[in-house]
Amino acid sequence: MTKNERKSNSNLTIENINHSAINERYSSLSETSCCLSCGGAINYAHPQPGEICVDLGSGKGNDVIRMAEEVGENGRVYGIDVSDGMIAKAKSNIEKFEVNNAEILKADLEHLPLQNDLINLVISNCTINHASNKPAVWSEVYRILTPGGRFVVSDIYATSPIADEYRNDPVAIAECWAGAVTRAEYLTMLEDAGFADIKIFEESAPYPKGAAEVASFTISGTK
Repeated sequence: MTKNERKSNSNLTIENINHSAINERYSSLSETSCCLSCGGAINYAHPQPGEICVDLGSGKGNDVIRMAEEVGENGRVYGIDVSDGMIAKAKSNIEKFEVNNAEILKADLEHLPLQNDLINLVISNCTINHASNKPAVWSEVYRILTPGGRFVVSDIYATSPIADEYRNDPVAIAECWAGAVTRAEYLTMLEDAGFADIKIFEESAPYPKGAAEVASFTISGTK
């Protein structure tokens, strides 16, 4: 086995462990009324009639349903999540409200089950920080967007690098803080992925979370 193959297998193992912890945490929260989001990306996204949209980490499907209403019958919305409980809840909500132009898919963010140049708009709320390979996530977002397509994402960043003892702790990552990168790292990832016209709509003051200090922001960019 080559060095690259060993590294790939190691990353896959970390991804699987993180997904298991995230699945357990968020499935247990799927029937609660607690707020799970660090921001309101959809408030800045402005889906247009006929657009095809994606919500990464779609949870109970609330934003999927809202976007489905805004894009209309000629548009379509995909929700992506890895939590079995949240997926079941979102599908139940879509059926309950008779939403016919939306679909919930189970997938990790590093491997989106959507074709190239398909999506007009990607949104996400406090989800990408969970990913073990964030550059791969942003590469996937870039891949699925149409030329001129856009993302609007609310997420957290760390005011200083997360201590090594927590960076690969799946429970701390699932708690939405240990997977955070710094603000500079976040912006560099977006630029490296190829995004232009990067804008920050809102940004919080730093606040303590877990064993770290983080801040949240809502950011957009264009392919």
